Amino acid sequence: MVKRFNNSCILPVVIIALFLAGCAPLIVGGAAVTAGAGTYVYVQGELKTDYPNSFEEVWAACERVVADMQAIDVVPSKEIGNARIEALIDNERVRISVQYKSKNLTNVSVRVGVLGDRTASQRIHDKIAANLS
Repeated sequence: MVKRFNNSCILPVVIIALFLAGCAPLIVGGAAVTAGAGTYVYVQGELKTDYPNSFEEVWAACERVVADMQAIDVVPSKEIGNARIEALIDNERVRISVQYKSKNLTNVSVRVGVLGDRTASQRIHDKIAANLS
């Protein structure tokens, strides 16, 4: 004898399946869209955001921040569209990565320490933003 499922059992399962199937792309798409609007994304120990400035302006701001914070063991490296500063600030290893996205849009990723420190990374981003205004 075959039992029939009633609609009250199937409907929640279908809704959950649709939600789960569409949720991840929505979040990823939302992060990609809102990151340009001053939103910070913290992923695997790196705090990332986009700045509405040229690559060269952002790079110069990052260099000023590192100098202002009296970093030691500073190792800058710069190529077309990508740049990185590795330094020691307040006895913590810091890596600032700058990536060209478009003429007036540049992505900056900050990692402080081995595992990442969101608060310290935010402090550096705040200083970069202040240098750009």
